[in-house]
Amino acid sequence: MSHPFVRIVEPLDPKQPLKKFFNLSKLEDVRYARLPFSIRVLLEAAIRNCDEFLVKKGDVENILNWKVVQHKNVEVPFKPARVILQDFTGVPAVVDFAAMRDAVKKLGGDPEKINPICPADLVIDHSIQVDFNRRSDSLQKNQDLEFERNKERFEFLKWGSQAFKNMRIIPPGSGIIHQVNLEYLARVVMDQDGYYYPDSVVGTDSHTTMIDGLGVLGWGVGGIEAEAVMLGQPISMVLPEVVGYKLLGNPQPLVTSTDIVLTITKHLRQVGVVGKFVEFFGPGVAQLSIADRATIANMCPEYGATAAYFPVDDISIGYLIQTGRDKEKVMCTKKYLEVVGMLRDFKNSSQDPDFTQVVELDLHTVVPCCSGPKRPQDKVAVSDMKKDFETCLGAKQGFKGFQIAPDRHNTIVKFNFEGCDFKLAHGSVVIAAITSCTNTSNPSVMLGAGLLAKKAVEAGLTVKPYIKTSLSPGSGVVTYYLRESGVMSYLSQLGFDVVGYGCMTCIGNSGPLPESVVAAITQGDLVAVGVLSGNRNFEGRVHPNTRANYLASPPLVIAYAIAGTIRIDFEKEPLGINASGKKIFLKDIWPTRNEIQVVERQFVIPGMFKEVYQKIETVNESWNALDAPSDKLYTWNPKSTYIKSPPFFDGLTLALQTPKTIEDAYVLLSFGDSVTTDHISPAGNIARNSPAARYLMSRGLTPREFNSYGSRRGNDAVMARGTFANIRLVNKFIDRQGPQTVHFPSGETLDVFDAAERYKQAGHPLIVLAGKEYGAGSSRDWAAKGPFLLGVKAVLAESYERIHRSNLVGMGVIPLQYLPGEDAGSLGLTGRERYTIIIPEKLKPQMNIQIKLDTGKTFHAIMRFDTDVELTYFHNGGILNYMIRKMAS
Repeated sequence: MSHPFVRIVEPLDPKQPLKKFFNLSKLEDVRYARLPFSIRVLLEAAIRNCDEFLVKKGDVENILNWKVVQHKNVEVPFKPARVILQDFTGVPAVVDFAAMRDAVKKLGGDPEKINPICPADLVIDHSIQVDFNRRSDSLQKNQDLEFERNKERFEFLKWGSQAFKNMRIIPPGSGIIHQVNLEYLARVVMDQDGYYYPDSVVGTDSHTTMIDGLGVLGWGVGGIEAEAVMLGQPISMVLPEVVGYKLLGNPQPLVTSTDIVLTITKHLRQVGVVGKFVEFFGPGVAQLSIADRATIANMCPEYGATAAYFPVDDISIGYLIQTGRDKEKVMCTKKYLEVVGMLRDFKNSSQDPDFTQVVELDLHTVVPCCSGPKRPQDKVAVSDMKKDFETCLGAKQGFKGFQIAPDRHNTIVKFNFEGCDFKLAHGSVVIAAITSCTNTSNPSVMLGAGLLAKKAVEAGLTVKPYIKTSLSPGSGVVTYYLRESGVMSYLSQLGFDVVGYGCMTCIGNSGPLPESVVAAITQGDLVAVGVLSGNRNFEGRVHPNTRANYLASPPLVIAYAIAGTIRIDFEKEPLGINASGKKIFLKDIWPTRNEIQVVERQFVIPGMFKEVYQKIETVNESWNALDAPSDKLYTWNPKSTYIKSPPFFDGLTLALQTPKTIEDAYVLLSFGDSVTTDHISPAGNIARNSPAARYLMSRGLTPREFNSYGSRRGNDAVMARGTFANIRLVNKFIDRQGPQTVHFPSGETLDVFDAAERYKQAGHPLIVLAGKEYGAGSSRDWAAKGPFLLGVKAVLAESYERIHRSNLVGMGVIPLQYLPGEDAGSLGLTGRERYTIIIPEKLKPQMNIQIKLDTGKTFHAIMRFDTDVELTYFHNGGILNYMIRKMAS
């Protein structure tokens, strides 16, 4: 059978007739030219993959008719060009693949059918911690510890790269996933299997959206959904609305890309873009470099959109050449995009497409700012930081409050560090980290930090020795240009030595603080501060002892480190006083935009990128020396505490079981708003008094060997015990923060895992009650897998973060949503009732279902299976069960 759109297939270059493309401009449909550029990418993928089975001509028509269909909740399939994973989410994906091979074999199928069809890259960047800092050998020592702790995981991943086709591993020490994607992996236009087509990607990390800044449509998906894509399944998505974000004007001289993205994050949170695409346009876009655009796109999850797309323009093409991509391929990329109408000129308003709505930002109105102390959308102008923090100190406990009694606002605790006496107070900075792909991918802010450090050192300023300073670049290119430009030595003098190439402090791998600092914080019950150039600052994420955490540009991270406190007004108070008694203000050492651009033009050159990336897969000798098994089926080691065959497929048969009503369920936990995936499944340290710690000690491990939850995601026994184990968890059943709940049959207060085990042993199903934005934060499949293993059958919330709802669906956990205008309060729910959730025989997407309480009360909720495909997954008990049955039969 011929392809339904064979009429628009033609060679891009008549001299190469075997290299073809689908020429969308020959659709001869006036609607195409009015589509947002992001929707054009979806359209091309639908046309190219149209087989009248997984993708139908009706889907193509729906996408073409986007302007009409966008409001109708219409489902369309999308097959991305590739998948990208990091090791925290990649290890459980490879574990699932290995277990799926076992399951397919047990059901009589060919286990090697479980193999990536869609190309996948896995970048190992989440395992390294800041154990050593402020010393010249910090990098080597941290990398040595990384391999010591994670050797077993790394051997398993190396096995995966050999056992599965189409899977490439980027070894540890190479950089951060999204920066490596931006500088190296991204193609912009794919040249594969005889066809040119737009590059697109889904990733098991919510900040996959960073690649949107280069014009590659990408977003984060749950690990479970990514596995299905790797096995050739399309993503089933509701055709999104597209918010046009118009940028005007030029940024002020002292404003950084970080200030712009924090401003946009707050603005779009107020607009409301959850579940929508944001597409940037307007003459202001032309004033932004690709690194600036990537910074803005990176924080897309923080403003809630699915994607934050910057269409490809000439600046994008120039970036490909600057980063050492093959010039001939780049010119081919440009030609393809011109022919299909996907090359943008942001100064040409006649190219502006139709949008669902348009909002504007004049870049000239942006001022230097930070965000915090607990959420990335809570922007604070730098000029207001001191006042805002002092207001937060006394405010009611919440996102902008710590509820410290007024008579304790000026508490000071003296302590000794390395033989010298120091003082800590509320607002004292104890962590200052230049970290995260959000900013380390951007030469302007990194060189800005370096130039500020140079001026600070020359002015005689220093950073107090107890402050945990660190620099974790997103790729070796950053170190290269910092060193070549001569600023690295000044960063080192202020304590910002390179400590590793990975996410580190941004994901909670900040390592331990000095014991005397922790003792002082504890003694004074101080609100100590972390300042980082990251993208997330949720409570309990960065470090257990920093209750306030602020996102800031790299130069501001250094400035606050020098000041030693967040309680400073830079305009009125000096950063410090040098040996000559001179007051040094921030304005005295802040580099101008012109200074930075001169250095960037001279030192950020294509040769650097080529030199770093041509050896990226072979440069790590420790990785090269790993010995991995060569079998196609993995031999599980029962003694392993890192890698374990999961129980998800135990007892799986080819026959489907009819979903049953959930009867008399207890509420395991009752939450308010903005419970994040960090609360549900923390990635950081394993507390010594936790169920996970008790399990590991029972296996003969010492606390020093615990490593982190993130590193143990290949072991379900650890991860089930780590579910809801965040020390900052706020459960309405408990009058204090902590990972505990009430076991209602006994009335005892227990660790969440222990309570769940008691319910499970008694045969009681469980549900969770929550408020708005349940599952916000990082893409984390264990935030769905963990509750599933605890026996949670459903979650009832006011609203969900997009990826987390998808993950719940993927595990067969029912996402229920209150009807509009209703919540636990309005319905009088205490969480101490027992809930019977009526599951009808015939299910429809987003149907209302009945919930009965043991009190006699009845109400309705929306069953958030949004598409027919999601209902298919539910009938199979989850997406992976569906794939196993499909492959086995």
